Amino acid sequence: MQLAYIRVSCIEQTEQRQVEAMQKYNIEKWFIEKVSGKDTNRPKLKEMLEFARKGDTIHIHDFSRLARSTKDLLDIVEQLNKKGVHLVSNKENIDSSTPTGKLMLTMIGAINEFERTNLLERQREGIIIAKRNGKYKGRKAISIPDFEKHYNRYITRKISKSELAKELKISRPTLDKLIAEYEGK
Repeated sequence: MQLAYIRVSCIEQTEQRQVEAMQKYNIEKWFIEKVSGKDTNRPKLKEMLEFARKGDTIHIHDFSRLARSTKDLLDIVEQLNKKGVHLVSNKENIDSSTPTGKLMLTMIGAINEFERTNLLERQREGIIIAKRNGKYKGRKAISIPDFEKHYNRYITRKISKSELAKELKISRPTLDKLIAEYEGK
């Protein structure tokens, strides 16, 4: 079976570019989510890993959609290999079922992690300089009118955190931050 895993990091982003790139593979089942890739604790990723069976091929747009660290990427690939599932990266044109693909997968995973680390370091340096020059104010604070009403619905289990975050059109980490601030932590 041809499967596809599509991930974008936040609600504002669209998965359309990745979906269009996968059309040529005759995908039979799609796993699409809008969540950060900072760890592998993602609902659709877990669902896909459980769903995949021997002989299936999972298509991804690029490795950064599947994992942010080499370790996570290699762990996922090892899990797929144990199940007899192949991984194909569209952008990198790599198929994990071949020896060359396995080698390239390891090298590209290491390079992606290196690039991500460098990007974050440059970002931190830029923020320090911008703060020093008075040009960086940080993100705009998120304010939810009547947050107490929403908080009470959550605390009395009338609504889950995920449902509340969707309703308020904010991410789960942002909701966690608002709850912590409200609780005075």
